[in-house]
Amino acid sequence: MVRWDERTALLVVDVQNDFADPGGGLSVDGGDAIIPAVNAAIAAAEAAGACVVYTQDWHPPETPHFAKDGGVWPVHCVRDTWGAEFHPDLRVVGDVVRKGTGGEDGYSGFTVRDPAGGNPADTLLDSLLRDRGVETVVVAGLATDYCVRDTALDAVGRGFAAFVLIDAVRAVDLHPGDGARALEAMRRAGVRSARIVP
Repeated sequence: MVRWDERTALLVVDVQNDFADPGGGLSVDGGDAIIPAVNAAIAAAEAAGACVVYTQDWHPPETPHFAKDGGVWPVHCVRDTWGAEFHPDLRVVGDVVRKGTGGEDGYSGFTVRDPAGGNPADTLLDSLLRDRGVETVVVAGLATDYCVRDTALDAVGRGFAAFVLIDAVRAVDLHPGDGARALEAMRRAGVRSARIVP
């Protein structure tokens, strides 16, 4: 059970049109269905004085992250496009940390990686949380088997207690079972599962 307070942060991961809308460039099956649960978590966090931080893929039009430029993924979340915008049903009430802005892979909210050399660099997320005295993070959003997983694992690796809201995430499942394997990897690393109770 998540206990919301001023030392807790809700991390809302990549609830953007290209992932959450069925017409998006990299649509996650059922991605829009999690938005009521995410909004309920946002309301609970706000009411308890916890901070809410959003991550947002914000890619340039050309990047080795995209299949057309040698990467894995279809074009998605190109900066200043509809696909990169937050889903219109999502409540946005806190800070936004953009990732992939220089063409990097941006799976974790905490780090980006050069897709060619793999060199990591920190985003602003860690310093933002530490400046606010956050000790526990609660992760929701898209997608379970990529950005949610990597954000939660990075949080634990950096010394935060971490929860994943299992009714407020959905998986890409590029390979069947990827979502379940991601949840198991998080569990093994010490990320606890929780649910939003209406």
